[in-house]
Amino acid sequence: MALKVPHRILVAPSGFKESLDAPSVASAIAIGVRRALPGVAVDTVPIPDGGEGTAKILAEATGGTLVPATVTGPVGEPVVAQWARLGGASTGTAVVEMASAAGLRLVPGDRRDPGATTTRGVGELIAAALDDGFRRIVIGCGDSGTSDGGAGALWALGVRILDRDGGVLPDGGRHLVRADRLDLDALHPALADTEIVLACNTHNVLCGARGVAPVFGPQKGATPTQVDELSAALDRWAGVLEQHCTTDGFDIRTGPGTGASGGLGAGLAALAGARIASRFDVLLDSGLSGIDLDALVARADLIITAEGSIDFQTPHGKVPAEIARRAQQVGVPVLALAGSLGRGAPDVHDVGIGAIASIIPVPMKLEDAVANGHDLLVEAAARSMRLLMLGSAVACRSKGRGKKNKRRVAAVAAA
Repeated sequence: MALKVPHRILVAPSGFKESLDAPSVASAIAIGVRRALPGVAVDTVPIPDGGEGTAKILAEATGGTLVPATVTGPVGEPVVAQWARLGGASTGTAVVEMASAAGLRLVPGDRRDPGATTTRGVGELIAAALDDGFRRIVIGCGDSGTSDGGAGALWALGVRILDRDGGVLPDGGRHLVRADRLDLDALHPALADTEIVLACNTHNVLCGARGVAPVFGPQKGATPTQVDELSAALDRWAGVLEQHCTTDGFDIRTGPGTGASGGLGAGLAALAGARIASRFDVLLDSGLSGIDLDALVARADLIITAEGSIDFQTPHGKVPAEIARRAQQVGVPVLALAGSLGRGAPDVHDVGIGAIASIIPVPMKLEDAVANGHDLLVEAAARSMRLLMLGSAVACRSKGRGKKNKRRVAAVAAA
């Protein structure tokens, strides 16, 4: 009896933070799939989720261009970042990828203190797009190494943050505990007639128990003491933003998406008039990217998605959960690969992911896994396909044995 081999597989991953961007992850998985299943049709769709690689994915998908720019990095040193001028039907839209200017990969391991890092470079990229004449800017929020409430970005756009004595505060979220008032006299004039859209995970909020500091601070290197300091500082910052907020009824502290990219969402929404929206609505369903993901999902026999870590956060707005949601609507099975499986990983089965697997076959240091991410993904994808074929072989044999048994029963009955 012939094995049931999937005819078409869709590979739709996000990037692996600090290791591989989404196009590289998709390419590695496709190589592994074809290694185990030569000749199978594979569609690769790197998912732009606002994090690393978003500007590149959207520029390539629309026939646009990437624009390099040297800006202030998250630890205050110059970095070469980029933003995108989109083409095709999205001509006239610029995409700023915050991770290229303030991503966690740009923060050296021995300098990981989210109370000290800055989003100033993000504001410099926004200013570059404004100065280039763009009046619609989409900001991809993800993979950040900062937690300054967007203060650095606002500084680059002309906002001065003052203490009680009128002194200008230095960069870094922890200093916001001394924020008293804002000087908006030099705010970039083009912001007044520019549409800014923050494409983010709207589950993230600025303050409270689910706020930036307690949820993401430890991931960015904060100690428990630093988490408490940063919580107090961002709470103070929210109060200052509330005094100047240009959007009526906007909840700066716990509104959806206010905690995006370490609070960048709150700062830009309050003072730059940015609109906060689901990253998948903006980057996939608005027509911005030109990618018809739902059509690709519908014609697949199997979908393989991936992200750096699958854990309790994955069901709440992460790429694998979004892919599974769409796949469930048309009954396509989903496999998710991950660099690591953390606390709460099995919860993803409840959102439609049929199976999960770590790409790490043996215990190894994190830095080794990051450095060898491509090869590990290739091997994990091939290994998963072989397991899939083994399962198909067992199912076929069981079905065949069942038919034989029925014939035997029928023969005995006839005798």
